[in-house]
Amino acid sequence: TDAFDVCPACTTETPRVPHVARCLHSRPGPIVAATDYIRTYADGVRPYLKKTYKVLGTDGFGRSDSRDNLRRFFEVNRYYVTVAALMALAEDGVVERKSVADAIAKYGIDPNKPNPTTV
Repeated sequence: TDAFDVCPACTTETPRVPHVARCLHSRPGPIVAATDYIRTYADGVRPYLKKTYKVLGTDGFGRSDSRDNLRRFFEVNRYYVTVAALMALAEDGVVERKSVADAIAKYGIDPNKPNPTTV
């Protein structure tokens, strides 16, 4: 085999646990990350998390005149975070899917709104 195929330390040592995994592993429930940056920043830790993980981010720039409008346009404001958390809880079987629909209605979210990255 090639010398770079196997790391000698990896075969004899216990694998290290990433800091983010140590911090979140024992916490109950799913994880929701929301960022004013692109989703891929927060999505980079996904391989280290063994839980339902939802990422919201502003995958664009200059599409709004204020931080509030930016977050609404890119679906990262408190209402979208709430819906994402409820959806993750529903996927985990903790709450009914009706809770997600109720929140969408309560917060006036248009489920047919085009994906912000395509507009």
